[in-house]
Amino acid sequence: MPATIDTATIAISNLVKRYKTEDGEKTALDGINLSIEQGDIYGIIGLSGAGKSTLVRCINGLERYQEGSLHVLGKDVRQLRRQELRELRREVGMIFQSFNLMPSRTAAGNVELAFRGKDDRAERSKRAVELLDLVGLADKADSYPSELSGGQQQRVAIARALVNNPKILLSDEATSALDPSTTKSILALLRHLHDALGLTIVIITHQMSVIKQICNKVAVIDSGSIVEEGNVFDIFVNPKAPLTRAFVETTSNLGKVQDLIEAKSPLVEIQPGQELLRMRYVSKQVSEALISHISRDFNIDANIIFGDVDIIDDAPLGGLVVALKGDPHDITNANAYLQGRGIGIEVLNHD
Repeated sequence: MPATIDTATIAISNLVKRYKTEDGEKTALDGINLSIEQGDIYGIIGLSGAGKSTLVRCINGLERYQEGSLHVLGKDVRQLRRQELRELRREVGMIFQSFNLMPSRTAAGNVELAFRGKDDRAERSKRAVELLDLVGLADKADSYPSELSGGQQQRVAIARALVNNPKILLSDEATSALDPSTTKSILALLRHLHDALGLTIVIITHQMSVIKQICNKVAVIDSGSIVEEGNVFDIFVNPKAPLTRAFVETTSNLGKVQDLIEAKSPLVEIQPGQELLRMRYVSKQVSEALISHISRDFNIDANIIFGDVDIIDDAPLGGLVVALKGDPHDITNANAYLQGRGIGIEVLNHD
């Protein structure tokens, strides 16, 4: 959907970015349309080379584009003069995969670098300590980068990005170099900052697990084009583009059941009268104890083989692989009941 300049914090319409190469030109972004609203935590996901980082560099004016329009906080980025662009960047914080810290400066000193000399030294020092406290590093103000873990260094980089009280925070693969536990803590910090400061956050990533944990909206980019976008819950429940489906599968164990069937694993071996189902949540309204209900009301034995359930946007996402045993008519009625309660049913095998 074309972006709405009047309402969006970031409005991108028909954006085209080309690079000159030895062989002519390469199109890095091809007709991008996105509308990122105030307060969104918007994920942009794609494989390496898909155009994610080029897009974020266009948003903060580090890259020039050839066609279309890009408005940030109501300002046409391509029309801004150098000084106007510098002023806009004060409202757009940026964090990167590489923390870009000065090794010869302490954590507080690295944060102070972003002040650009406009405040007196005492005020800069005070503000740096406040920001380090905000990201959970008040006790590391005098530590050097070499004395900090990767997660702590990224927290310093986040504190530095907040110096000018930005309205937008851009995160370009900021967790890619971190282990899963540290990634989770950094994303939790970004969520806290979003809620506490009213930030709009754009997350550039190649990890669908990152999208799943923190974002409310997502766009999938492939070879410079947006192939799918929407609310995160809806995209996870019903991915349409092949690339999106591949990304979603990386976050769920439910896809493993097909491998188990092909390997003739005893885990999914069914007995006479049994039906093997993959049940997926496809609605935010699911809150009942459905397995207990069908067992009781339809006289069915339900054996849960394995499951993978997560919570996204305060709703369950994922599902179960279940072997049902009972009268075929009762199983059919139970399946119809489940589908009426927002459960997607896929019969994987039956006798």
